[in-house]
Amino acid sequence: QVQLTESGGGSVQAGGSLRLSCTASGRTSGDYCIGWFRQGSGEKREGVATIYTGGPSTFYADSVKGRFTISQDNAKKTVHLQMNNLTPDDTDMYYCAAARSWGLCGLNYPRDFWATGTLVTVSS
Repeated sequence: QVQLTESGGGSVQAGGSLRLSCTASGRTSGDYCIGWFRQGSGEKREGVATIYTGGPSTFYADSVKGRFTISQDNAKKTVHLQMNNLTPDDTDMYYCAAARSWGLCGLNYPRDFWATGTLVTVSS
């Protein structure tokens, strides 16, 4: 089993930046398709950014391209999501999720492991 622990998030004004981190523990050997989804109350879950650790290859939703950057720190088994130029539309619960992968990955690649979520609030 893999456990995912998120950190970061919080409140920021429009135009500001936040960084989310997701650290994996447990049986973490091999490569993973790992990244963030976001979902508001009553809304459909949206894949935001994902990285394939064996590449690395990165994938972004159109709504965040040019503003968000996902990266990995293999030594710390951690991925980061740097979010810049945030807008109120980015306000949501953000969930880190991962799946073991042998080469396939993408924003909507099915995930087996989920973190509990962290709230990002952007005020205008």
